[in-house]
Amino acid sequence: MSNTDQKPVALITGASRGLGAALAEALASTHHIVAVGKTTGALEELDDRIKAKGGEATLAPMDITVEPAMQQLCRSIFDRWGKIDLWLHTAIFAAPLSPAGHMPPKDLTKSIDTNIGATARLISYVEPLLGAEGKAVFFDDPRAGEKFFGAYGSTKGAQIAMAKSWQAETEKTGPSVRILTPAAMPTATRGRFFPGEDRSKLASIHDEAARLLPEILG
Repeated sequence: MSNTDQKPVALITGASRGLGAALAEALASTHHIVAVGKTTGALEELDDRIKAKGGEATLAPMDITVEPAMQQLCRSIFDRWGKIDLWLHTAIFAAPLSPAGHMPPKDLTKSIDTNIGATARLISYVEPLLGAEGKAVFFDDPRAGEKFFGAYGSTKGAQIAMAKSWQAETEKTGPSVRILTPAAMPTATRGRFFPGEDRSKLASIHDEAARLLPEILG
């Protein structure tokens, strides 16, 4: 068995950029990273950075809303490793800001499909891979009820509510489910929400990954 196969396995959904990518890099020295994202080029760049630090990753250029793809992914993980040790769910669809009475139907549908539907399916697929000892981590961004955040805020809030239910259900049996709230970072998602913001005052994704890592692994 190779060193890669002996390392704990960390599945990161939404790993191509932002906090997900930073966490992948931060974990790569101790974990084999399974990096899931829609942008192949960004995943390949992440792979280059991980390899430069002596780590290894398995790239999965997939859309989490495509159910057969997620089934294939989890089956492939099971066939290779039999389990995963850690799941970090950073994937999100950030719909453009709009008044509640004028939300484009396609944006609302995509928000529901990505932030709620895909998360629910992933929980059902990943839970058996985590078993009693694994850890799942979700990242909150509490925007529910804020003006113009109808699509994003409501679906992100529903995602976290689902994670809290899972957390309560598995408290005694495992897996361990954690919900963390990152500081504001200069991500593409935040840039769409606050285009005129002074990004120099925001926490870097790598500093925030380093801050969160003890909470993720502890």
